[in-house]
Amino acid sequence: MAEDLSITTSTDKGEQYQSLIPQIEALLYGEPELVANLGNICAALKEQFKWFWVGFYLVKGNELVLGPFQGPVACTRIALGKGVCGTAWQQQKTLIVPDVDAFPGHIACSSLSRSEIVIPVFADHRVVAVLDVDSEALDQFDETDAKYLEQIVNLVNFK
Repeated sequence: MAEDLSITTSTDKGEQYQSLIPQIEALLYGEPELVANLGNICAALKEQFKWFWVGFYLVKGNELVLGPFQGPVACTRIALGKGVCGTAWQQQKTLIVPDVDAFPGHIACSSLSRSEIVIPVFADHRVVAVLDVDSEALDQFDETDAKYLEQIVNLVNFK
């Protein structure tokens, strides 16, 4: 596949994901390099949805370490149970935060971030990474995002 995306202009979020997922699958097909695949996922999501920040944090020991991302500079390390990312890792579930200022212990890597969704990534029944997406708008994310972003992270081979 050429490394160009066909961006859909539909206002329906589900349709946007349904158009994007096969393209991400094609980008990942036959590519064993994890960093390249994570980088392309971030770029594809940012290009389609124009979110403020999209990136992966990888589990390294007892903390999350910044991995491939698209957007402004970010926090480099996050402890287990800290902020939205560390909490999603600890609870092993997707977290949707409509207003980050209302989330206890939110880590403000950027004051421009207003809402967030974090999806844990599993391999061998344990969390190996999280996908973190931030928006400058309040209440940006919902169950539609959770459903499709969970599908997208499951496309990646973390073994």
